[in-house]
Amino acid sequence: MSTSKKTTKLTIPHPDEEGVAIVGTLEQVAPEEPTQGRGIAFILHGTMGHKDYLFQKPLAQKLPIDSFRLDFRGNHESNGEWRVGGFVHDTRDIDVALEYLKKHYGYTLSLIVGHSRGSISGFRWICTREEGKAVRGFVNISGRYRMEKGRDNATPYQRELDSQGWYEVKATVARKPFVGRVTKDNLEEFTTFDSSYVWDRFPNSTHALSIHGLSDQRVPPYDATIYARALGTRTPGTHNLYLVEDADHNFKEKHHIIVDTILEWWDLIERNRLKTGVWHTGFRGKL
Repeated sequence: MSTSKKTTKLTIPHPDEEGVAIVGTLEQVAPEEPTQGRGIAFILHGTMGHKDYLFQKPLAQKLPIDSFRLDFRGNHESNGEWRVGGFVHDTRDIDVALEYLKKHYGYTLSLIVGHSRGSISGFRWICTREEGKAVRGFVNISGRYRMEKGRDNATPYQRELDSQGWYEVKATVARKPFVGRVTKDNLEEFTTFDSSYVWDRFPNSTHALSIHGLSDQRVPPYDATIYARALGTRTPGTHNLYLVEDADHNFKEKHHIIVDTILEWWDLIERNRLKTGVWHTGFRGKL
């Protein structure tokens, strides 16, 4: 296979909303070769993140398969409404992007990598779509399971919620100031989202990897152990749990750990060397 690579920015019209488009980046390992039937990875960002946030771009550039990383609606270059609890909208955005890539390139979805909100949306997609059964690998990074505990993050804004029914969150996204409005309904949508379907509807043949920082102050690391229990009894699919010491929610200064671990884990999938267990560095050759 050629070592040449190609990066293409795609703007995909959204069929559900006039004037709205999903913007993403397609990374191709061997652009001169046919893409019909070729597997692709989807890389999904978290709340107030974007397609080049944290580890997403370095991972895409090092994966041995083609990849597509997108901005969900209302985030960075994708226009539309930003919603703190928009998992249903995110899932639909995955549909739209995949349909486009199937139609124009012939890709099939082989790997999903999600961070935080992207993990939850990715879980919903793989558990509710027929095509999800064919996905080989799923990586859950800093994913929340106990959605009701997300209300803890809104505690500093309780006065605004009580007085006006909404509050604003501010951040810098892609070096630009971002302000998002969270209403009581948005917060309710987030905290009542049912994540329990992973116990019964996650595909039995899909290999899963959960990576969580032990210093995560936003999503308790305990949530990763719940996913390990939910996904660890399937067969032939496996689940590996990797708890990273001194890592926060966004794996600050530890993005290389995310990238290296996923590359090693995917290689073991390709070589049929995986089995369920607790991951640790240096896993290669010890299975």
